[in-house]
Amino acid sequence: MALPPGRVSLKEQKYDRQLRLWGDHGQEALESAHVCVINATATGTEILKNLVLPGIGSFTIVDGNQITGEDIGNNFFLQRSNICQNRAQCTTELLQELNNDVSGNFVEESPDKLLDNDPLFFCRFSVVVATQLPESTLLRLAEVLWESNIPLLVCRTYGLIGYMRIVIKEHSVVESHPDNALEDLRLDNPFPELREHIESYDLDDMDRRDHSHVPWIVIVAKYLAKWYEKSGQIPKNYKEKEAFRALIRQGILKNENGVPEDEENFEEAIKNVNTALSASMVPRCIEDIFNDDRCIRLTKQTPSFWILARAVKEFVAKEGEGNLPLRGTVPDMIADTGKFIKLQNVYREKAKRDAAAVGNHAAKLLQTIGKPPESISQKELKLLCSNSAFLRVVRCRSLSEEYCLNTFHKDEIISQMDNPDSEIVLYLMLRAVDRFYKQNGRYPGVYNYQVEDDIGKLKSCLSGFLQEYGLSVTVKDDYVHEFCRYGAAEPHTVAAFLGGAAAQEVVKLITRQFVIFNNTYIYSGMSQTSTTFQL
Repeated sequence: MALPPGRVSLKEQKYDRQLRLWGDHGQEALESAHVCVINATATGTEILKNLVLPGIGSFTIVDGNQITGEDIGNNFFLQRSNICQNRAQCTTELLQELNNDVSGNFVEESPDKLLDNDPLFFCRFSVVVATQLPESTLLRLAEVLWESNIPLLVCRTYGLIGYMRIVIKEHSVVESHPDNALEDLRLDNPFPELREHIESYDLDDMDRRDHSHVPWIVIVAKYLAKWYEKSGQIPKNYKEKEAFRALIRQGILKNENGVPEDEENFEEAIKNVNTALSASMVPRCIEDIFNDDRCIRLTKQTPSFWILARAVKEFVAKEGEGNLPLRGTVPDMIADTGKFIKLQNVYREKAKRDAAAVGNHAAKLLQTIGKPPESISQKELKLLCSNSAFLRVVRCRSLSEEYCLNTFHKDEIISQMDNPDSEIVLYLMLRAVDRFYKQNGRYPGVYNYQVEDDIGKLKSCLSGFLQEYGLSVTVKDDYVHEFCRYGAAEPHTVAAFLGGAAAQEVVKLITRQFVIFNNTYIYSGMSQTSTTFQL
């Protein structure tokens, strides 16, 4: 039943803030997703908490472990009465209390056994999040998911260190939401309808009220035409732009005493000169997408993103005359309602025509690869056209490539080691810790009485790793001592921080909004710093 005008649904009230961030379509994607989290550790439950609250459709926890006293000490979702119960079941029950809209499931099985008996189990999810897994299990899981094109997010809290790794062949983003994106106004080369609308204004023959309510876009365009008549080009450098601002300022009406009136729309025009004079061009990153092999060689298996990217490419070469489809939006500004709506409609109608032209190209492309025209919805088409300047494609390396001697990014690591305290040192230590686990069946420092002995063993593991991978770098002994003191602990403060960061990346993967990191993220709780590496 439709709600009365002005009334919002309970769902809209509940998710109001996030709907403003990623829209109805983003929320729909979130609510239709099914996320698998391996291990209900402090890190795993913090990640799920931050997915359950915004309304993830469903989640499944895979964990065959029983709850111990250590779990009670670092996981706020467990209590003393849960000791000896299954960790997956207890956390599922408590997490579901946070949001009745979310469906929670659990599997009382270790990931190793599932990989042995039913590896395709993990391929039924939208995203798989693996927490606190040993290297051998992680590599097996990553290989299965890589072959099935299922995104894997690896998360690990180790003492004061947080680590994340995204493993995905390709992730396309339509709504990247760049910071400080410039408006698409096309004032450097107005399209015919915009030129006609601008020419309908005569700033020299208007009464004072109308003059003070002319949209600033029209003002800039009018004075830009005067500037162009004299110089033959738009203002480019600082000096020219200052002169152009002065030219606009001369257009402010003066009172009978020769004092300039308080015309806010002209001041707004002067303030927005840099925005208005941005060149209409195809960004380099979009040209790279147009030249990508996936855009050039379309097949029946090609995702709609690439078919639409190819359609936009053809539009740019033909109807667009070198320009992307118009975004169709104008910023709010000082103007009377009638003038603003007329200007807004000029941009909107042009955007609709551009989208229709792209749609025609897309329909022809779908026909050539044997797919029906309805394979791509009008919603998809309009969304991509309005964001055509902000498309992004992220390609990560597989874990097997990262761990293989022949494809290991040795030079990247050596260059980062110019700073002996770079976060890349923490990556090297985590790799050494994994080697220690492989050799000893436990992590260094987990038993207090063995810490001193483990320091020497861990140092030997680190040296072996560096030598095997041909890394002629020096790691301070302080780091070896620190990692032994950690004893593979999972402090809740670090787990909570990582849980927020990881959930954010999961939402990006599901909604295909905002840009995921590529491909390794490391957080240092010691220095309160973080960075990303392509490893």
